[in-house]
Amino acid sequence: MPMNRRHFLTSFGSLALGDLLLRDQALASPGVLRGLHHPPRAKRVIQLFMAGAASHVDMWDHKPLLSKRDGQPWDPGEKVELFQSTPGACFGSPWAFRPYGRSGKMLSDIVAPLGAVADDIAFVHNVVGKTGVHSQGTLLQTTGFQLPGFPSAGSWVSYALGSESDNLPSFVVLPDHRGLASNGAKNWANAFLPAQHQGTVIRPGHAEPVADLHAPKSSFITPAGDRAGLDALARLNRAHAEQRPGDDRLQARIRSYELAAAMQLSATDALDVAAEPQYIRDLYGLAPEGPGVDDSSINIKAETEYFGRKCLIARRLLERGVRFVQIWSGNDNGHPRRNWDSHEDVKRDHEPLSLGMAHGTAALIQDLKQRGMLEDTLILWTTEFGRMPCSQGSKGRDHNPFVFTNWLCGGGIRGGTYGESDEWGFRPQDPARAATVYDIHATVLHQLGIDHTRLTLRHNSIDRRLTDVHGHVLQDMVG
Repeated sequence: MPMNRRHFLTSFGSLALGDLLLRDQALASPGVLRGLHHPPRAKRVIQLFMAGAASHVDMWDHKPLLSKRDGQPWDPGEKVELFQSTPGACFGSPWAFRPYGRSGKMLSDIVAPLGAVADDIAFVHNVVGKTGVHSQGTLLQTTGFQLPGFPSAGSWVSYALGSESDNLPSFVVLPDHRGLASNGAKNWANAFLPAQHQGTVIRPGHAEPVADLHAPKSSFITPAGDRAGLDALARLNRAHAEQRPGDDRLQARIRSYELAAAMQLSATDALDVAAEPQYIRDLYGLAPEGPGVDDSSINIKAETEYFGRKCLIARRLLERGVRFVQIWSGNDNGHPRRNWDSHEDVKRDHEPLSLGMAHGTAALIQDLKQRGMLEDTLILWTTEFGRMPCSQGSKGRDHNPFVFTNWLCGGGIRGGTYGESDEWGFRPQDPARAATVYDIHATVLHQLGIDHTRLTLRHNSIDRRLTDVHGHVLQDMVG
C-alpha cells in the first residue's frame, strides 16, 4: 500500500516525541486575531536576554561622573539598600567610551561591534524594575509578571498571530549552552494560553539540538513495527477524544506529533549553518572548530562562537517562518560564574560576555538589513535589571533595579535615545517619565499591529493580558 506524505512524516514523528509531547507544540495555524488592530510594521521578533543583570553603566549608558569620581565616596543623597552589599565607592567603568554613528552615541569598548549599527538602535536608559531578585526580575521581563503562572511574551505573540510555518514552531528558544537561566522553562511557558504556544527549546551545537526528535539507534525499531504502533496510537487517541468532548489538549498533542515529524526535516535544515557562505560565518564570528571551541574558562572567542551561532540560526529560523525567537546569554548561578551577575569582578565577567554578544548581535542586524528583513523584524535587547554605579568590594557591582537599559531595533523603530538615567546611572533622570517593561511590551505588540489592551484571555474570571493593567506605547520611537 503506498504511503502518502502525511503518513510518511507522521510515521517518522512517532518515533521520537517524548520531550515534544510534554511541550505540546502545534502545526502552523492562524492566531486568535482574525484581523490586526492597525497596520503592522513588524511581523516577527527576536528577544535577546542577558541573564544575571548586565551593567548598563559599563556598556551604553555613559556616565563620565563615575570616572571623574572613581574611588571617592558615593553619595546619591539618599539611603540606599542594596541586594547583598553596602554601597561602596564610585566605580568608574573599566572600559573607555567612544562616539559612534551620525548621532555620536557613546558606547563602551566592550560593545564596540555595535558601533556599526548604533544609529539603528533605540536606547531606553530609564527602564525601572520592581525587584532586585533574579527570578522575579527575569519573569517580569519575560512575562510581565513577577510570579510564575503567566505566559511569556513569545507565547502571547504566538497566540495572537499564529505560525507562518507548517514545519517549525511559532516560538523557539535558544538557551545558553551552559544551562538555563533563573526560572528555567517558566520564562517561555504558555501558562493558561493554549498548549501549542509554549516555546520550543533548540540547543545549537549540541549533538541532539532538539531533545528526542529522532529515534534512538535500535535494532528493534522497524518500519512495520512503527506503523503498527502508530495505528494502535490512533485508535487510542480516538477513544480518548470521544470520551472527552471539548478537551483540546489531546488535539494539541496529536498536532505535536505532526510538527515533530515535519521538524525532522525542517529543523535539521535550519540548524545547518555549514550551508552559509564563509563570509556570513565570519560575519557572525563562528570559530573554525565550531561548538567544540575551548570553553574551559570564560573567553571572548567561545562567547562569540556560541552567541554568534545562535544569532545566525535565529535568522535562518525567521526566514523559515518562525514568529518569535528568544536568545539567552548566561545561565543560572554556578561556579565559576558564567553569567552577567558580576558581584565579584565586572571586568572578568562582562568583557567576554559583552564582546561575544555585541559581535553576534551586530552581525544579526547587518545581516537582516542586507536581506531586507530588518524593516519587518523587531529586535529587543533586555536583562532583568542593571548594576549599581558604586562598587561591591573593589571590582564588582551589586544589583540595580532602580534604573537600567533596554533597546529595540528594526521593525519600524527609530534609532536614538529615549529616556535618560541620572548622572550616576542610579535612578531615572525624570522619575515621573520612567519606562517600564509594560511600555516595552506594549511597543513591541504595537509594531506587530496589536493593541496591547485588546489582546486578552479570560482566566480565573480576569481578562489577562501581557501588560497586566499598565503600559503605554513609546510613541516617539515608533514609525
